[in-house]
Amino acid sequence: MREILDIQKQLLPDLMDIMKKRYSILHHILVSGVVGRRTLASSLDMTERVLRGEVDFLKEQGLLETDATGMKISESGRQLLEAMEPIVKVAFGLTDLEENIRKAFNLTQVIIVPGDSDQSSFTKKELGRAGAAALRKYVGKDDIIAVTGGSTMAQIANNLAISSKMKGSLFVPARGGLGESVDMQANTIASTMAKKTGGKYRMLHVPDHLGEEAYQSLIQDSQIREVVEAVRSCRIVVHGIGDAMVMARRRKVDAETTRSLQNDGALAEAFGYYFDRQGNVVHKMPTVGLRLEDLQRVEVVIGVAGGKSKGEAIASVLRYGQEDVLVIDEAAAIEVMEHVKK
Repeated sequence: MREILDIQKQLLPDLMDIMKKRYSILHHILVSGVVGRRTLASSLDMTERVLRGEVDFLKEQGLLETDATGMKISESGRQLLEAMEPIVKVAFGLTDLEENIRKAFNLTQVIIVPGDSDQSSFTKKELGRAGAAALRKYVGKDDIIAVTGGSTMAQIANNLAISSKMKGSLFVPARGGLGESVDMQANTIASTMAKKTGGKYRMLHVPDHLGEEAYQSLIQDSQIREVVEAVRSCRIVVHGIGDAMVMARRRKVDAETTRSLQNDGALAEAFGYYFDRQGNVVHKMPTVGLRLEDLQRVEVVIGVAGGKSKGEAIASVLRYGQEDVLVIDEAAAIEVMEHVKK
């Protein structure tokens, strides 16, 4: 396949450009669900006149459907996109990038989606779709799946659907999280994932950060202890990766701790742990739920994050060495490789 694409690039470069353009149109419509022509033209930075011609062609091929609400992908279009994915990854150069990152950090699998989540809401949605696909691939019968909070994790939840494979699964929040907006809390995401897939869920109604005295008091509660035991016996973890300072602000970390994080060179945050450039843990927040030591016996750890701005943070967490599967976007992947070279 790679050889054929190389020949096409040399002999028919225009054909490759047309393929990429039409793939991008179909892909954006797939991710959007239903979208109007003007909105799509703006998202693709394409004139409405050019887009109209492409849409007419794709509609004639039976790949798109249109009605008063806008354009949506047909079943034939959906099948074509699935068949094209490996070809497009080679054409975009993403296959080599996936393999380079996989080898650099000794991962089981790396999945890269085109684009930059910092610049495009479509790319963030695609990260969610790819993250959901990764979870479906690795989930087993009656698994316990621990999930963290965040906007990318919410996108993953939105892309799940009823699944015979997941019906017996138990979704649990990886940690407490009553301090952030409800729709991005791990509790909410765990319940959404369960409802979408036909699985079960348990909630952990405790604050994100606790003092030692409060922690010891809460852990005595039998219901909380039962959920925590389920969290710590999970087989799969799906989590996001955040920029250390952004996460500190979001979690309303006090000024003294924030200064300490800066002085210690904290770059990334995951599970309430903060990592420096070398992947060392420089700070941890007292929390009820998953601990880093629990990750050592978790069978599948799936990290999902995107955006060029997070590239260095992602590389930092990867250096800690507990990830198995990484789902990121193209901009973040390029940035990660820049930090591998340093």
